[in-house]
Amino acid sequence: MNIFHLQVLLTVVECKNFSTAALKLDISQAAVSRAIAALEDELGVTLLARGRFGAYPTLIGERVITHAQRILQVREDMEDEINHAKGLEGGRVRIASFRSAATHLLPPLIARFSHRFPNVEVSLVEDDPTGVEQALREGKVDIGLVPLPRSSEDLETWEIARDEFVVLLPQSAIVPETLTWEELSAYSFILLNYGECTSVVQSHWEKWGQSFKVAYEIKEDSTIVSMVAQGLGAAILPRLAAMPIPEGVQVRSMPVPLERSIGAAVMATVLHPPTVFTFLDLLRGTGIFAKTA
Repeated sequence: MNIFHLQVLLTVVECKNFSTAALKLDISQAAVSRAIAALEDELGVTLLARGRFGAYPTLIGERVITHAQRILQVREDMEDEINHAKGLEGGRVRIASFRSAATHLLPPLIARFSHRFPNVEVSLVEDDPTGVEQALREGKVDIGLVPLPRSSEDLETWEIARDEFVVLLPQSAIVPETLTWEELSAYSFILLNYGECTSVVQSHWEKWGQSFKVAYEIKEDSTIVSMVAQGLGAAILPRLAAMPIPEGVQVRSMPVPLERSIGAAVMATVLHPPTVFTFLDLLRGTGIFAKTA
């Protein structure tokens, strides 16, 4: 019997519908439906009654749910014993990240990890990617979040997310949903004064034989978004760096899409404790944090 299917069943019963359960489990609604269907097929009974007012357990479903709760409790007790043996009942994980990933990617992951391992201390510091690499080399942090690829051979990296570069335009601008290079060339751009991110955008423009006018070079991405909202120019930023996007700013994709890869990095030659490997599993969706559909 698939443990994940039992987890899905209990979550649907708790949320009373498939869509909310999918959000809570961070999977698609179709995956929820497949899990319930697979469990019902395996047991040969209908566990949930579906209707306009949601999903509720049938009589046999209520009895199965009682047993499912016991099974999952036993599994949790087993994990507690294993975690104690692995040294996950204490210790720490030190993380460094560039701002937008620290702001938008890490908080829910840290909350999930801390809920699972409340006795493990998790710390987070923000720095630019070069500073994150330096903190790793100096042993000040265990895991770094950086844009990929990195040229450093002493780092081991894994992609954990992708982030689209988007065009930010003032609300007053009359622009179609799909932009052309010619339409973009009419604007003056506010650039992020950060070489690594800006060079990616410039290289992308040059690759397609384009050039753009620069109005300002600004250090903080939040300042750039505010300036766009005031009609002082257009900008191209990674979506995470632009968030939260105010109402006075329009968002469009580039004529040719451009993404950045966000990765987790550790020192390749360092022997890391179990807490670090477990947090890496969370970032990568592997190990005990693997999603099963």
